[in-house]
Amino acid sequence: MPGVSSEIVVYASPDRVYGAAKTVADCFKYRNKIGLDVALEALRDCRRQRRCTNDELWHYAKICRVANVMRPYMEATA
Repeated sequence: MPGVSSEIVVYASPDRVYGAAKTVADCFKYRNKIGLDVALEALRDCRRQRRCTNDELWHYAKICRVANVMRPYMEATA
């Protein structure tokens, strides 16, 4: 499964833990529900803390079909 970094068991049900790049792409995918400011903050924090590379971000942006949305923000924060 793309983006799954590990699985943990909470109250007898397995839960998936996703990586930072997948989480940022998901924030942009659901930007209308959570707000664009949240997605931009996630991108800035991910870059500032060096949790993922540009290639990983771009990979998951294409998978989540938000590459065209993320492109200007990725270029501006580069």
